Amino acid sequence: MKTLIRCLTPIFLLAASAAVGQDYPAREIRSVCNFAPGSGADIVVRYYSEKLARLAGKPVIVENRPGAQGLVATEYVAKSKPDGYTILITPASSTLATAPHIFKQIPFDPLKDFAPVTTINSLAFVLAVDAAKPIRTINELVGSLRAKPEHGFYATQSNSGQVAAELLKEMRGLTTVYVPYKLTGDALASLLLGEIDFLSVDATWAVTQHPHKIRILAVTSAKRSGALPDIPTMAELGFKDFDITPWWGVVVPAGTPRPIVERLARWFNEIGAMEDTRQFLARSALDAFPGSPESMAALLKTETERWGRYVKLAKIEPQ
Repeated sequence: MKTLIRCLTPIFLLAASAAVGQDYPAREIRSVCNFAPGSGADIVVRYYSEKLARLAGKPVIVENRPGAQGLVATEYVAKSKPDGYTILITPASSTLATAPHIFKQIPFDPLKDFAPVTTINSLAFVLAVDAAKPIRTINELVGSLRAKPEHGFYATQSNSGQVAAELLKEMRGLTTVYVPYKLTGDALASLLLGEIDFLSVDATWAVTQHPHKIRILAVTSAKRSGALPDIPTMAELGFKDFDITPWWGVVVPAGTPRPIVERLARWFNEIGAMEDTRQFLARSALDAFPGSPESMAALLKTETERWGRYVKLAKIEPQ
């Protein structure tokens, strides 16, 4: 009898797991956003959440939990019930891969506390100034900063933005002071008031403000952005090997049943293949980046190591 039970147990567990996947979702899904409403991240999260709701046949409610460069929301999801009803659509290279190197302590393990679902897109960051100012190139910005006490101030609300700005400082010998902001809108207000000298922000948000409020001087990715074809890369401007290209992915709490993870991965890849999505990505300065649970898990591991090297190169002291 004991032998029979041991043999049948895996079958029962497999059947139960399959049943969980078949029933999912039975109610609304919470899609947590690391950043504030109206931010570039919020735009992306709301787009994918709306499309997911149509495929899942259930409401997908976006819940903004901004703070600490994405840590607040990420911790919340890490500690949520692993049932597939709390998901995180996130700039994972920043909120997961970079976080261990930016902060002295983080309340989660990026590699152990989440089940990767899939990658969805990649993006560039940009360096931008007040459009009303006469600064039109990176060299002019550097010259302007050098003329100021402590080489002025810059603002960002993300890990990737901080790394990009610190690399600029390192490569040009600047001591510009980093001013953290919880909301990108607040950082923009300070820029327009002359309280800071430049922004290091995601292109998704930046394209909505360029060229009326801000002037984008350069993109941080290795290749020019399709949404900003006339804006040069930092590498083109003489910053050798400068490549900050964050990427987005979807994760759920570790322990989420595999059939649910696979179903979510399939849905997100279906979203990525839609013509609407291709147009959205083009408008938002994003590039499609499909994947799988396995490919995202492997990428997250290698990117955690790569961003560690970036943080050291930029001489960023953990907060």
